[in-house]
Amino acid sequence: MVADTMARPKARRGRAAADGGALHVERRRMYLPLLLPALIAYLLFFVVPSVFGVVLSFAEWSGLGTEFSWVGLANYAELLSSRMFLSSFLNTVLLTLIVGAALFLVAVAAMVALRTARAGAFIRSAVFLPFMISPIAVGLAVSFLFNPKGMVNSVLGLAGLDALRQPWLGPELIFRVITAGVVWSAAGFYVVLVMSAVDGIPPSLYEVARIEGAGLIQQFRYVTLPLTRDMIAIAAALWAIAGIKTFEIVIAFVGTAGTPPPEARTLAVEQYLRVTGGRVGGMAQLGEAAAIGVVMTAITVGLIVLSRRIQRRDRLEWS
Repeated sequence: MVADTMARPKARRGRAAADGGALHVERRRMYLPLLLPALIAYLLFFVVPSVFGVVLSFAEWSGLGTEFSWVGLANYAELLSSRMFLSSFLNTVLLTLIVGAALFLVAVAAMVALRTARAGAFIRSAVFLPFMISPIAVGLAVSFLFNPKGMVNSVLGLAGLDALRQPWLGPELIFRVITAGVVWSAAGFYVVLVMSAVDGIPPSLYEVARIEGAGLIQQFRYVTLPLTRDMIAIAAALWAIAGIKTFEIVIAFVGTAGTPPPEARTLAVEQYLRVTGGRVGGMAQLGEAAAIGVVMTAITVGLIVLSRRIQRRDRLEWS
């Protein structure tokens, strides 16, 4: 009788486990029809175009109605021998690194200055405002300010500082102007992103640090920075993706009908020119444009992997 009493709970648990497993399988069957439309859309609008883009990078094609011919690595060889591509590649890397460093410095300054500021929320909103403006509008505004007869040179002339007036949009300075415009436009987003992590740090940690005699620099180094490094890594990855795709602000300088000078071109701009036929006799070079897209994707993945490795190493050093 004792054995029967002990066997009954085991039997009930077995039936409950069987019922739970059947319920789980039934729920999975219910989920599939709900996920199917999104899965089909993902395959049609992401996976298929991505695979076709990689295949197209090994072919020569100018669009519908033209011959599609397989050329192997010829498109990549053409890119490596193209001065315009190499210039745009270097500009993209420099823009991503320089603006990324500037955004990091701005974020660090915000972490130090806004953590205890009484009007911190208002200042953050004001800093975030430029990010809400379209990059095309930012490019037009920067072009208006820095063109030879723009506001910057006009103000310098009125102030009697004619020696400081410059051809800001000339070949020597246009890259710096674009970099400044990108920093002004993007800084607000990354400041708010990093400050959201700072807001999650318990004030008691700073109080303990002050009691231990830590100054502002020590508090930043031993409290703020370790507890925000994950968000900083996320911000770095997001900027790597955005920086490599820099396009609108450059196009806004010359308009879609113009051709940006080599000093102002990024990989996205060079890809656009090859798609629209702005490089070779009006003929679209879709294979070369696809090859540029593959290069941009590889750079993005490489930067993200590097960011993750640095983050992992920092964790080991702090642990």
